[in-house]
Amino acid sequence: MKFKNKIILITGGTGSFGKEFVKFALKNYDFKKIIIFSRDEMKQYDMRNSFSKKDNTKLRFLIGDIRDKERLMFAMENVDIVIHAAALKQVDTAEYNPFEAVKTNIMGSQNVIEASLSNNVDKVIALSTDKASSPVNLYGASKLTADKLFVSANNYKGRKKTLFSVVRYGNVFGSRGSVLPLFLNQKKQNIFTVTDNRMTRFSITLSSAVNFVFSSLINMQGAEIFIPKLYSYNIIDVVKAISLKPKINIIGLRPGEKLHEEMISSSASNQILEFNNYYVVLPDSNYLDYNEKNRYFKNLKNKKFKKIKENFNYNSLENKNYLKVKDIKKLIKDFIRFS
Repeated sequence: MKFKNKIILITGGTGSFGKEFVKFALKNYDFKKIIIFSRDEMKQYDMRNSFSKKDNTKLRFLIGDIRDKERLMFAMENVDIVIHAAALKQVDTAEYNPFEAVKTNIMGSQNVIEASLSNNVDKVIALSTDKASSPVNLYGASKLTADKLFVSANNYKGRKKTLFSVVRYGNVFGSRGSVLPLFLNQKKQNIFTVTDNRMTRFSITLSSAVNFVFSSLINMQGAEIFIPKLYSYNIIDVVKAISLKPKINIIGLRPGEKLHEEMISSSASNQILEFNNYYVVLPDSNYLDYNEKNRYFKNLKNKKFKKIKENFNYNSLENKNYLKVKDIKKLIKDFIRFS
């Protein structure tokens, strides 16, 4: 069985993704140990109590901050796999606290890389965001820098076995940072605040995000960015899925907010491989020479893929696949049932 007797550590493990990731891992894989590394002791206490006594025998909760390299070094002893999910994610918060965003999202990511190399971890995957593609705010810029750090970490690992890759996707449907909880609360007055009625977003559920990270763990060769193929939706259709006759108040885009999500910019199109359910962004580096003759493509000989044409842009507006209102209603029902 894949991952049997492996030790895995997840930074920011008490967040929405971390909790779902741990539940999925316990149910589907025979890990030896799962380490939840995070700063908030109360969240760790609540998370620990949400699992059975049997499950808790495989869980280890470590208080720590990715800014603290010494603590990370200790936490990663004997660890086989690292999922790096810790970050400051709020756009407004990052804009108002730029030094803190840099310390966590950039310097903290460097600490994760160096601790992983020092402990000879097998595989490391960092979670990214659509905002890292053509960033227009500090959060996106800091995550783009983190992506670059993880890709480039494969340059200077020397003879060490550690592989570093990135998984990038947009806002998780119904997560704390998404618009759905706000709209459901506004349903009481039937007045919905919408930044722009033209706005589109990609749709991914928490369970789908976790599944994609696990598949990326299995497929990773190192230095690539994995991006799932997703459906898009229009923000107005979310309102229509909640209310038959909504009153909509257009409030305008917030500072640093994009009208449409973008996962792959046209400037990166010459580095893209398309698979059945996902894209892979190969590294653009003089030190990582990926072409048909090298190891990467040889290892993909049993997988069907094609190279993307130039000027390809993967964004939520031009995406060919859109959710209809009825599809969004089903997602909302599932969100309410499992939240």
